[in-house]
Amino acid sequence: MMRTPVSIGLIGSTGDEVMRALAPRIERLGFNALWLNDVPGGDSLAGLRAAAGVTETLGLATGVIPLDRRPATTLDLTGLPVDRVTIGIGSGRARHPLALVEDGIAALRESTGASIVVGALGPRMRRLAAEQADGVLFNWLTPEAADPAMADLRAAAGDRAARGILYVRTIVDPAARAELEQEAERYGAFPSYAANFARLGIRAIDATLDGPAGLPDYDGVVDEIVLRAITPTGSLAELEHFVETAAGWRDAV
Repeated sequence: MMRTPVSIGLIGSTGDEVMRALAPRIERLGFNALWLNDVPGGDSLAGLRAAAGVTETLGLATGVIPLDRRPATTLDLTGLPVDRVTIGIGSGRARHPLALVEDGIAALRESTGASIVVGALGPRMRRLAAEQADGVLFNWLTPEAADPAMADLRAAAGDRAARGILYVRTIVDPAARAELEQEAERYGAFPSYAANFARLGIRAIDATLDGPAGLPDYDGVVDEIVLRAITPTGSLAELEHFVETAAGWRDAV
């Protein structure tokens, strides 16, 4: 069993029926939380409300809501159990990302007691998260790259408690390999991510999992690892297979 809590990540456009069927299984299998990334055409907060209604202890988190598209003051947090919720926010493609996120943190502090984490690539955004939020959501990092990122986070946080959570795109079925490679190529084409990969000397695909062998390398490196499920079609049956298989990987470490 891994020391580091393991969670499941889904795309935010996952339908409510699938969410209500899958969330209890994720909870029953002992995963730490369910993370939904926020995408156009999908509402991560609505998805979490669906999951909240059929679970009791499962953490519920967004990873992340881009504030340039959905300002913090417009977010509807009603119906979400504050003690189980983490609101992940990011700057999206804002021209002034630090100011936008700083204002977003302040607005959320006034409206909710939920935990707040910030999606951050660069050191300045990570420092802001360490000083004002409750943690950082890292993305597309190998274990070797995550280790110094966590060291920087802890140094910036000082005496504050700031979590480091890492999204890792994962497949459990070889039939999903094409989708995983497409996802890696898509992120590798974004200028900000491409620059980050160049600084780290890695490719996007290097920071993914396509089997159980690489999972133990993340154990103890971050405070929480989110296995972002990549399946051929995103069907309920595929996602059920994913969480069952991933639970076996976790328990075998």
